[in-house]
This record gives sequence, C-alpha cells and structure tokens, in this order.
Amino acid sequence: MTTDIDLRETAADDHRAVLFDALADTDAGETLEVVADDDVDPHLVRYQLDRERTLEWAYAHPDAEPRELQVRVSGPLEGGEFGSIDVRDLKPQRRHEVLLEIFDELAGEEGFVLVNDHDPKPLYHELRSMHGDVVGWSYERQDAGEWRVEIEKTADSEGRADDVVSRYDVREIPKAERHPTIHHRYGMIPAGETMELVAPHEPRPLLGEFRERYGDAFTWDIVEQEPGRCRVQITKTEDAAQEPGAEEGDDDSITVEGDSLEIVEEMDVRDLPPAQRHARIFAAYDELSGGDGFVLVNDHDPKPLYHQFDAEAGAAFRWAYLQRDPGEFKVLIGKADGVESEPVHDEPEAPF
Repeated sequence: MTTDIDLRETAADDHRAVLFDALADTDAGETLEVVADDDVDPHLVRYQLDRERTLEWAYAHPDAEPRELQVRVSGPLEGGEFGSIDVRDLKPQRRHEVLLEIFDELAGEEGFVLVNDHDPKPLYHELRSMHGDVVGWSYERQDAGEWRVEIEKTADSEGRADDVVSRYDVREIPKAERHPTIHHRYGMIPAGETMELVAPHEPRPLLGEFRERYGDAFTWDIVEQEPGRCRVQITKTEDAAQEPGAEEGDDDSITVEGDSLEIVEEMDVRDLPPAQRHARIFAAYDELSGGDGFVLVNDHDPKPLYHQFDAEAGAAFRWAYLQRDPGEFKVLIGKADGVESEPVHDEPEAPF
C-alpha cells in the first residue's frame, strides 16, 4: 500500500511530527510518497534513531523542487544498530547540508550509517573541525560506487556557529588533501555564505590560489591571530558571468591561453551521480579533436577534476571558467590544436 503525504502546506516545525505519525501507521514493506519544499532526511534519520525502525528512501530528482521521494518502511533495527542514509541520489551541495544538520542534532553515542558513491573523507575533516574529537568514523564497505561509513557522535558537542556554514581546521588535515578539500567545499557554498579556516598561520599560498581562481568574488578576513593559530573567514560574493582567461570569439569559439577552441557540446552533469560524471567527462575529453572543446555544467566548482586533468592530460589540456553561480558552474574543457595530448583515467583523485 502507498500513502501520500504533502508537507508543503504544513508549518515547517510540524513536519517531523506529521512524518512520524504517518510512518508509525505504516506497516513493514509499505511505502510513503512524500512531497515537501525542503529535504526531509534529518527527520527520517531521527525517526530511525527514536523508533528503532529501518527506513529506505530515494528522491525522484537530485535537486528539483518541490522535493519528491518514496520512503519504504522495513523491519526493526537490531540491537545497537544505527539507521542509514543513502545520499547517492542527492546533489553534492544538498548532501553536505543534510549531513551537517543530522550530525548537529545527534546526542552523545548516537549515529548513523552513511552510504555514498565515493570516499566521503572531506566530510570527516569538516565534522572534526566543527565538533572536535567527538566524531567516530568507521568504514564498513569501500566498493566502487558504494562506500558505507558508520558515523557516531561519541559525546555531546557545541555544534556550528550561526554565521559560518563550514569550518575546517587545516592543522588536522593531511597536507596533500588540504587545498583540494577546501576548494571542493568552497565551490558548494552559496553566495553570501562564509567558510572558516583555522591554520597555524595565515595561509597565504591558499589566498593566492583563491585570487587566481575566483578573482574578486570573495572576501578574506582574519578574525583571530595568535602564535600557532590563525582563524580566517572566507565569504563568497557575487561573481561575474564571464571569468578571466576566456575570451569569446566569433560563432561558437572561445579563446583560452591564445588557443581558439570550437565548442562542440554543452554537457550538463548536474542530474548524474558523481561516480557517473567522471566517466562521461573523461570519455568526452578523449574524443575531442585538437582545437575543440566542450562546456561542462556542474552544480559546484569542479576544481578537483582540474587537478586530475592537469596531472594526466598533457600540454594540450585547456580549462577556463565561464560562469560561477550558486548551483551552476560552467567550465570550458578543451584540447589545443597541434599539441600532444594524453588520455585521462577514470579514477578520481579528489572528491567531486
């Protein structure tokens, strides 16, 4: 049996109670069809914790609003077992938002099992930076397309500051992972929001990267500085539609680093799970002829992808930002004519 629930006319503060009542009246094996203005994942994880029943759910679309999903009620949780949340059908920005909210709500010794399509290690660094050493993190499965991690809040914590959407203590992140992790998360935050970094000193090399990649589209404020500790807040501002480094030419061509590239395709990967995006992008690049390029449309800054292309694709590789807006990044990816090119392997080296 399927039951329909439309939360759009219900006050947001009542969403949890309405869902809980409907789920309590639903037998194992039955399904709820839910429509809401916002993601309801925190309510569904909390239901599993409080009622000790297993739920499985999937959204009809990674980002479309209103949010439409099917929730299937299963049997009871085994003793000591945590409920799970599969975020593979959510766009990356939504994943971070719901997972941070879920962890904020946990009491000490509560947790959940995260199912993702790649290693969610950047989330671990973010949670540790925002909550301290109360983050329990245990890998249950590490397979292609399915990673399962048990995440537990081992004790109560203060949670997030209201004016900061994300925080990273870079002193706790392995050096090789620092900059890709920060750029990856920065690309997801909306304009007007703030990311906070804690470092042993002002991270001037990172500031240089931000100026090179984002121009004047951010502010950089040192809010605390003492020996061994520097706290920097980075706020994303409105960005120009056309980025430096790319010049529009006649017809369907764009000039990058002095090379005119003919645009052969616009590829929007926002509706694809991240694990499928790489295969499609790399295949499209390998099929390009010299002097051709395509425009990649993504829902956050694909900078980690740039690093892999830069390391593997050879001197022919060209990359230029065309647009940076919340939820829509456009990047020209192309091959210069008459320059040696190498194939790119479908093995993501950084989260995307």
